[in-house]
Amino acid sequence: MNKLKIPPKIEKDFEANSKVTFTNNPPEYLLAVAREYGEIVRFSFGPFRFMLVSNPDMVREVLITQAKKFPKAERDVRLLSRVLGKGLVTTNGDHHKRQRRLAQPAFHHRRIASYADTISEYARITADKLSAGSTINIVEEMESLTMYIVSKTLFDVDMDEMVGKSTDIAHAIDELQTIADKNMDRIVNLPYWFPTRDNRRNWRARNILDSTISKIMDDRRQASIDGVAADTGDLLSMLMMAEDEDGSSMDDVEIRDQLLTLFMAGHETTSNALLWTWYLLSQHPEVEAKMHAEIDEVLDGRLPTMEDLSSLTYTEMVLKESMRILPPVWMLNARKAIEDTEILGYHVPKGTQIFVAPYVIHNLEENYPNPSEFDPERFNPENAEQIHKYAWLPFGAGGRVCIGNSFAMMEAKLILATYAQRFRFRLDPTESVRLQARITMTNYQGMQMQVVGRDFDGDDIDHVFEPDRVEVI
Repeated sequence: MNKLKIPPKIEKDFEANSKVTFTNNPPEYLLAVAREYGEIVRFSFGPFRFMLVSNPDMVREVLITQAKKFPKAERDVRLLSRVLGKGLVTTNGDHHKRQRRLAQPAFHHRRIASYADTISEYARITADKLSAGSTINIVEEMESLTMYIVSKTLFDVDMDEMVGKSTDIAHAIDELQTIADKNMDRIVNLPYWFPTRDNRRNWRARNILDSTISKIMDDRRQASIDGVAADTGDLLSMLMMAEDEDGSSMDDVEIRDQLLTLFMAGHETTSNALLWTWYLLSQHPEVEAKMHAEIDEVLDGRLPTMEDLSSLTYTEMVLKESMRILPPVWMLNARKAIEDTEILGYHVPKGTQIFVAPYVIHNLEENYPNPSEFDPERFNPENAEQIHKYAWLPFGAGGRVCIGNSFAMMEAKLILATYAQRFRFRLDPTESVRLQARITMTNYQGMQMQVVGRDFDGDDIDHVFEPDRVEVI
């Protein structure tokens, strides 16, 4: 057997001379590390040992081939469970597999397809409220829309019912994200029961979301027949009816935690994917024009349906390229080696935590020529065959791939097509791009964009952003 190789370790002079650090700019810091040191790099923060892998073949080893040796790190699971409970994102092993089996039928293709008309209709309703010449916060616009959609598809709660709650819920979700990010940055966190300021904020935000979901579940049970949940066409009814092979089902806490996980992930990641897509389109009018031409030809002014999606091929390419350059989930939860092992000839000691960062993998020259160029043609059928299966990871991969990935892609395409029939968006001249790398990657304090009608025939108001103005919060 060949002697195992030891991954290079980050040198102190690199950290000292680097313009970015893991604290102030984690995505760019890790990208710079991968460019400097190669496909696998080791480093440490306090008592924790880490390795960053950016070779797609190594990613396959961690997430697929040797996945049992690399469960999610206990620290990530423990801290995220303060936000999400014990749902799909925050469990390992048999518990995770059972939850996945029970939840999977809710994401069957036919079930997902049944939501298409609702998504398009909600997108139309919210787009109706926009007017050409106005300036909007595109982050708030997309978050509000995706929250309405996820509320309807998860709970069968209509927009009118959500209007009064959406502000409180959105604030609670933002609070939980902020606190989770702070906890992740700390080397040591006090126990969740200890009444720190952040823990108290976390309790309050969780109570808002828990009480909202519990009320919906209680109402559903009261409307059931002899205590048996009826299929009302939403994901909640599917989870309440789900039975495992032994006849067992989820209890109320399990259902609530699954719903909370799906609720937060279902609106946050999709809204950020759309945010960055609108931004990139505003910077590349030639791509935007090609996408508009396809949408106009396929839809001819009507709302998109599920049957239209297969014809909106360039629109899908635009989304995929956007999620390559600026993936909403910029880094997956750390995986921790539970025994001494190796990854393609490199020694990995027990206890080492592995970073798999889609932002890094997606922006390396080795994986994508000219990675900073926004080029949807990378994902045309012929070119896409040349992309390594594990070099595009906006939804993760393997047994822990995002259970709602098909729903998210369908939702994003339908929203993009609905809005793009009527509007273009341009970065407001007063706006700057300040990436905020939290659990998901968004823009700091939203993004102001000008709404331009498709029939606008004067000088365009494109505001092409200067790259050297980018900040990361």
